[in-house]
Amino acid sequence: MNGERIHFVTGRLAEHALRGVLAKLATQVEFDYSVQVLPISVAALMTPRWIARHIELPANVDRVLVTGYCRGDLRPVEEVAGVPVQRGPKDVHGLAEFFGQTALSPDQLEQYDIEIIAEINHAPQLCLDEIVDRAERYRRDGADVIDVGCDPGRRWDGVGECVAALCDAGHRVSIDSFDPVEVEAAIAAGAELVLSVNASNRDAARDWGCEVVAIPDDVPTLGGLDETIERLTAAGVPLRIDPILEPIGLGLAQSIGRYVEVRRRYGEATMMMGIGNLTEMTDADSAAINLMLLGICQELSIGSVLTTEVINWARSSVRECDVARRLVRYAVEQRVPAKRLDDRLVMLRDAAVHEPARREIAQLAEQIKDKNYRLLVADGRIHLVGAKLHLTEADPFLLFQRLLDLAPANLDATHAFYLGFELAKAATALTLGKQYRQDESLDWGLLTHPEEYHRIRRPRQRRGE
Repeated sequence: MNGERIHFVTGRLAEHALRGVLAKLATQVEFDYSVQVLPISVAALMTPRWIARHIELPANVDRVLVTGYCRGDLRPVEEVAGVPVQRGPKDVHGLAEFFGQTALSPDQLEQYDIEIIAEINHAPQLCLDEIVDRAERYRRDGADVIDVGCDPGRRWDGVGECVAALCDAGHRVSIDSFDPVEVEAAIAAGAELVLSVNASNRDAARDWGCEVVAIPDDVPTLGGLDETIERLTAAGVPLRIDPILEPIGLGLAQSIGRYVEVRRRYGEATMMMGIGNLTEMTDADSAAINLMLLGICQELSIGSVLTTEVINWARSSVRECDVARRLVRYAVEQRVPAKRLDDRLVMLRDAAVHEPARREIAQLAEQIKDKNYRLLVADGRIHLVGAKLHLTEADPFLLFQRLLDLAPANLDATHAFYLGFELAKAATALTLGKQYRQDESLDWGLLTHPEEYHRIRRPRQRRGE
């Protein structure tokens, strides 16, 4: 920015919050600014043509910033202003990110090193259409390879047909089986990787003609791993090494130490980590676990992870790993903590919560002239504000009952349903420590589903507005 002068256009209700944010942000980003408060309470009601009729620019302005709620073609404003006009964020507290002070831009997180192998567990128990559909979803979520998980102890005659169907759909495929018959059928159908190989099947692996994953015979001591690697290498079999990650309670710390030891022993060898052993076996949401494990993989140059989505709390693991591998690549390369870079994995709670001050809520109640209700969360309570009205409770049912006791004339069934929906979101935000903004979805990171704007009835716009 460096001396740029920006003219911010807002409504009366947002003026105080906007000026408070700009007072700090302008110094951080190094820009000058002016604020014009237009004759309207709610900035979200502004249209480009309406702004063009009311805007007044001071001298030497470089660009104009209007609220992100302003819809339509901004050219009418630019024609009057004579400078570029942009939409800013919908909320003034998003200005810091808008000016590049928090999260990275998407192009800074394009690069990654870690391959994601997504396992379809117990594939023999699924029909072929289910397997192909699930593989397609995994690919959309970021998977590079689809792993076909077989059932131990029972040979699957349909493995070749399954792998062929996945390959025909354009997937790269691995096979997870110790049964040489299943493995050979899968390889003949197009599988490119075999999970896993140890003393029990390493001799057969010489004839498979594809890459394999070498694992220990005795996991705690890495027993048999060196010999398996030596024999496979001597036979010219391409391989990657997985020392096996153990769940909490069964030796997690020691197993991470084994990955460090294998990297020390084998230098530039290709490695893999089966991270599902931890995400599926821990009573905790998977996102933070996935990020931590991929951070370890990035630091140890472990080039692939095997994940799955069997348990419900890990149902978005593939998407989480796709975000995490980009984040950890950037953090390790730039030698910075993985903080304030990309908040898509901050899902249960928000990175920051901005609550209005009591005086701002009181001012809002004094300034509102229309019959709409505004809902805010502050001080551990839900606030319902209308024209000359301010009700507050921690319990949304008590808050709604207090409103009913006033017998408001505008509270029909549709309005009541809307308030109930918004109060549920506000109560959720209050419980979890999330940012609540009326008529916007709660921020669930990569799981967020945007909502339509319901509360404010916008004036009908003419063509071009």
